[in-house]
Amino acid sequence: MRNKQLSLLLFCSICFIWGTTWLAMEVAVSTIPPIFATCLRFLIASPILILLAKIFNQPLLFPKGKNKWIAIVAIFYFAIPFTLMIAGEMYISSGLASIIFANMPIAVMITSTIFLKLRLAIHQFIGLFIAIISLYIILSNELGLGGNNLLIGSSALALAVAMHAIMYVMVQKYCKDIQVITYNALPSFIAAILLFCCSLAFEHVDITVFSTPSLIAVAYLGIFASVGGIVAYFKLGQISTPFTASICFLIFPLVALTLSTLTSNATISTQSIMMLLPLLSGIFLTKISINSTYFRHHIINKFVKVKS
Repeated sequence: MRNKQLSLLLFCSICFIWGTTWLAMEVAVSTIPPIFATCLRFLIASPILILLAKIFNQPLLFPKGKNKWIAIVAIFYFAIPFTLMIAGEMYISSGLASIIFANMPIAVMITSTIFLKLRLAIHQFIGLFIAIISLYIILSNELGLGGNNLLIGSSALALAVAMHAIMYVMVQKYCKDIQVITYNALPSFIAAILLFCCSLAFEHVDITVFSTPSLIAVAYLGIFASVGGIVAYFKLGQISTPFTASICFLIFPLVALTLSTLTSNATISTQSIMMLLPLLSGIFLTKISINSTYFRHHIINKFVKVKS
């Protein structure tokens, strides 16, 4: 298969998997407590990732001197944020949850400016401003309609986004050389063990009330979202540009919102849907990398030709 065709296939697969993930979490947490559901998700995913590490000859341990990051990633990338995501969907719709999480590129950009001293171009500042204002309007509108429940759910998702963004930047700074499967395999297994212990301590788990749809949803999250989505995304990044891969963040909320509307009565308001266009446009602007030297040179040449 040619790279162009493979890129398209991977892109569509990622948008579909990420878009359906939010509905799967909503279904899973309907009868399974959130900590235990996340534990099951990683208990399913981690053996597959460990097997893939063996198949592709990728190490399970992080490089020498960086093994402490296994625990850090397990807790602050896997255990806490993913539990916050699924717990948040006890209070808000899967469509709104996906919209909040779609702002991950914005959160990464902000944390990169703080920790990595990233310098933003003017168009990125504009995109950042548009996205933040649009998200503020969406959340203000939805919170006005939904009250405290929406505030709790939105806060949980926002905290998960912030933690993921900080971890992404920290990994880029200190663990950039770690391979994708290595980064996910052992930390997700450790996260599963930690979550199991936390669930025993803080949740009342009654397996007799687990519904078949919830169990299927957890299996879907473990196999497709936690394994298929990760592998497909990073493979897409290898054979195409990072910008192409990041466009998935603009598409999967539309998939999630459509599914949320079709499967339940819990959807966002018309005004919030209208604000999706400026929100996604703002995110798009922040992802465009313009070579300013080339851009200025190109514009000057055009101007000179017109004047002559």
